[in-house]
Amino acid sequence: MASAYALADADEVAALLAWLAQHPRVTEILGGPGRVSGEREAPWPHLRVAAGPGGDLGNLTWRTEPEVSLELYGDLSGWPGPAELARILKVCAVAATEVVDAPPRPGYSVITGVRPSGVLLESPLETGQPRWVMGLLVAQHPNPETP
Repeated sequence: MASAYALADADEVAALLAWLAQHPRVTEILGGPGRVSGEREAPWPHLRVAAGPGGDLGNLTWRTEPEVSLELYGDLSGWPGPAELARILKVCAVAATEVVDAPPRPGYSVITGVRPSGVLLESPLETGQPRWVMGLLVAQHPNPETP
């Protein structure tokens, strides 16, 4: 049985980033591979996966539900438009929920749920670059197969 200390090593951001980067529907809707990372970078549109500001760490003994932020950036020219960026981000969020059905990976926490933490928000950068943001709560617990 895994120790509760295994939660300290849990990296829900890395788990979702890896999942979304290889997800065929995400690759297709973003226009090709290499458009999911932990950075705001071209090519556009680009999905950034990062630690979110919220969540619930419970009592840190078994199940936690930290927040992961999905940020979708468009081109500075405004392409694709707001409605399309919102649609793309929702497709990426739905794809993230499918990680629950994947077999647990040794050395990683077990993800048992992914759900929105709030609403989809249009939040352009000061430069005018389009950005849409959405938070996902990632329920997880230590992997019993991890020492």
